[in-house]
Amino acid sequence: MTFADDRAVVTGIGQSRIGRRIGRTGIDLALEAADVAVRHAGLTFDDIDGVASYPGPVVAEDGFVGATTHDVRDAFGLRTRWHTSSVETSGQIGTLLDAAAAIATGRATHVLCFRSVWEATAQAKGRAAALTGKAQRASGHAEFRVPFGAASPANWIAMYAQRYMHDFGLTREQIGKLVVNTRTNAGRNPHAIYREPMTLEEYLDARLISWPLGLYDCDVPCDGATAIILSRREETAGLPNPPISIEAAGAALYERHTWDQRADLTTMAAHDAAQSMWETTTMTPSDVDLATLYDGFSYLCTQWIEALGFCEHGKVGQFLEDVDTYRLGGTLPINPHGGQLSAGRLHGYGFLHEACLQLWRQAGERQTAKDVSTVAVGIGGGPEAGCLLLHRAD
Repeated sequence: MTFADDRAVVTGIGQSRIGRRIGRTGIDLALEAADVAVRHAGLTFDDIDGVASYPGPVVAEDGFVGATTHDVRDAFGLRTRWHTSSVETSGQIGTLLDAAAAIATGRATHVLCFRSVWEATAQAKGRAAALTGKAQRASGHAEFRVPFGAASPANWIAMYAQRYMHDFGLTREQIGKLVVNTRTNAGRNPHAIYREPMTLEEYLDARLISWPLGLYDCDVPCDGATAIILSRREETAGLPNPPISIEAAGAALYERHTWDQRADLTTMAAHDAAQSMWETTTMTPSDVDLATLYDGFSYLCTQWIEALGFCEHGKVGQFLEDVDTYRLGGTLPINPHGGQLSAGRLHGYGFLHEACLQLWRQAGERQTAKDVSTVAVGIGGGPEAGCLLLHRAD
């Protein structure tokens, strides 16, 4: 039995313009992506009776919350039977999984799920404000990290990477091969932020951010929005795109929601989510044709490769050595669109968008050479993660 009793399927996708400091609001971008997705699904806004977004109206850095569920509902005048948003969920796709469950239980028929960010524009404004702003006392979890120089996820994830390197011999050169291949893939994506080729030497020579992470190990802040339409399978007759099934999903978190207290620091929540996903399907990692894996930092992508069973625990370095395995046209292409490292930090939903494009054979120049029927999607890092298998039967 597939996820949500096979009743919830993907019928449409959409993205706004994507760029660096394009000067548009997150709401504007969200509305553009939603309009593209609804039309791509062959629907109208009168058909949409559910909306789901991440993270909701939380207090966060400027640009992180581009638009809320109610922003989009109100702008389009939607009459919804179900809606949600949340930050306490299984990564950025947690609310999409909730939407699938809502459809399966009859609470909605067509749900618009979206993620919107305008972090590039916001960061530019923030740098200007910092010139005249006053220093503030650290509070919350920052009290226990900032005094020790660990002020950013780059620092926290770098410490995880150091531990894995110490225990299993992973090297910067091996991670660099993944990053360089991702940039090569981005060259075929006309919407990617960075498309110029990069060599391994250029990767290694780039300035360090937090050892072992350098500049090109960090994703690219951008402005943009992505929307996904989930529909009840019985309501898809006559729609333009073959429905994409959610074969399985994983949302488990077996330990505390913390960045630094996991029992095994060579694993992350990705391992919990992936384990729970494989327990709900007869499919195995060998059935996967392509993977779109979260790379907010390059090390997070390596964690997903291992967590999803594409290599043994501790062996991701050896996996990365063989670029022919995960390049476009290889046995397991990874992030054909360039991921967040090169295509831009759309905060998770970009991986869903690419997975669907590949399954619908609509990826243009970067369409993988083989027929893709099953894609693994892993989204999130550190203490929060969610994953799913998307499958096209025809």
